[in-house]
Amino acid sequence: MLDKKTKEKIIKKFRVHDTDTGSPQVQIAILTEEIKELTEHLKNHKHDFSSRRGLLKKVSERRKLLKFLQKESAEQFKELADKLKLKIAQKLQEEEEEEKKKEKKYIETEEDGEESKDAASDEEK
Repeated sequence: MLDKKTKEKIIKKFRVHDTDTGSPQVQIAILTEEIKELTEHLKNHKHDFSSRRGLLKKVSERRKLLKFLQKESAEQFKELADKLKLKIAQKLQEEEEEEKKKEKKYIETEEDGEESKDAASDEEK
């Protein structure tokens, strides 16, 4: 658990505007710091399974927030990922690129299919 001063520093560093305390950027930054702390704790206390469960919840929550931020503002997502040096952000970007490629291929195959249908109907006439 983060102490109050550390949390305030993180909020000041990542806030979007002066009164911001709950934007996705701030939430992700706080979760990242908590994840780091829990990871260190679990290195020393390998059999602390309740803390491990809490860590997994925090990682899952951060991932959801990262996906949301990526959809809403890709530019802010990249900026935050660079500041926090997140590995998971790179994975999310790769997944999104793969989905775009799949969509592109699907659209291209549909267009090719329509063109071949048109050509076949022209030949019948």
